[in-house]
Amino acid sequence: MALIKLPTVEEQMAKDSELKESDLQTLRDWCKKQPHLPEISDYELILFLHSNYYRLEPTKTTIDAFFTVKTHVPEFFRNRDPLGCKELREISKVVYCIPLRGTTPDGYKVILAKIHDCEPSHYVFVDAVKLFCMIMELWIYTSGVSSGHIIVVDMEGAVFGHVARLNPMTMKKYFYYLQEALPVRLKAFHFVNTVPFMDLILNMMKPFMKKELLDMLFLHTNVESLSKKIPIDLLTNDLGGKIGSEKDLWAAELQKLEEHRAWFQEDETRRVNESLRPGKAKNVTDIFGVEGSFKKLDID
Repeated sequence: MALIKLPTVEEQMAKDSELKESDLQTLRDWCKKQPHLPEISDYELILFLHSNYYRLEPTKTTIDAFFTVKTHVPEFFRNRDPLGCKELREISKVVYCIPLRGTTPDGYKVILAKIHDCEPSHYVFVDAVKLFCMIMELWIYTSGVSSGHIIVVDMEGAVFGHVARLNPMTMKKYFYYLQEALPVRLKAFHFVNTVPFMDLILNMMKPFMKKELLDMLFLHTNVESLSKKIPIDLLTNDLGGKIGSEKDLWAAELQKLEEHRAWFQEDETRRVNESLRPGKAKNVTDIFGVEGSFKKLDID
């Protein structure tokens, strides 16, 4: 992972008293016994260890899930060239995925997602998820460990036609990745400027959400309600905050993606080799079940 400027292991150790060299060594030794996994840096081990509150066995499970999902869900994790992938260029004109500057009083970092081109035919759900995963992953890797992360989805501009663009299996795969694989301490999941058809979207989401995630799900009809959970100064100017306009922040974020093009390209080589996995090899059906039963969404 040399193609990206990362915080050093020493920096992470200095700011985190719970991080122990002995735990890192245990994970290094475990990785040597996992021939199916790619090489994993100490910095990555710290991210996974921290996200699991320094519990070793859950950390091992998360590491394996992270690389396994990235191997078996190519629609999210293959062809992530921000310049060369036409689908990414197109969806970047439709949605924003903006890590916000600053932290909440609890030290949590916030990322904002929203639609800014409101024409449903332009919205390709799987591409939007792919782009969000890229932004989130780069954010986590470049900013280091955090007390927690918060996702805010602004529903302003969403119309009923967007619901028909959603795909339950894509949703299932994303929520598995978010809950089982991504090295974050997720603290809250907010929807703001909720829409009349919100229940329909939630009914699609909830079967794939664990109780822990459901317990941190909050719905807000307006920004005033959201500001009781997140200081308004942390939000974009468009939401009444002070950190800048969404248009400018998104342009800067896309520039950052392009600057890390080589990192995303190298990342595509870091996948699981199922032929070397100890025990039984895994495939996409083992993880997510049969896809055919989820392929079509009928709207009455």
